[in-house]
Amino acid sequence: MRTLFILLIAFATITVKAQTITENMIIGTWLTDGGKAKVQIYKSGERYNGKIVWLKTPNYEDGTPKIDKNNPDKNRQKDPILGLNLLKGFVFDEDQWEDGTIYDPENGKTYLCKITYNKGGWLQVRGFIGVSLIGRTQTWYKVGDVK
Repeated sequence: MRTLFILLIAFATITVKAQTITENMIIGTWLTDGGKAKVQIYKSGERYNGKIVWLKTPNYEDGTPKIDKNNPDKNRQKDPILGLNLLKGFVFDEDQWEDGTIYDPENGKTYLCKITYNKGGWLQVRGFIGVSLIGRTQTWYKVGDVK
């Protein structure tokens, strides 16, 4: 019985290690850290982008859509949050997506970003300034696509 248990553990370990991360694993809809929004990640040409497709809080304030009021570009401050492209320009490199940016509509700032797929099925999304040591990581979970 003990030998069977050890073999099962060894097989499970080999199976997890054998899972290869492929470039399109990131495509789909992801629930952000804290469950505030769902972001649909898609491929455009050779780059990956992501837009907000669902908000936890109502999309309307006083009958008008929530807008990107903190955007530093005054011409964009009336753009709706729903549909906002917040991930831009990622490329896949071996086991992560990098060279992209993430926009934070809560403060109107854009950060460098890299995304790592965890073999458990979630994303580690790290926004940073300059080098990735100075930044913040969020965990995003895959959910069904928003229709």
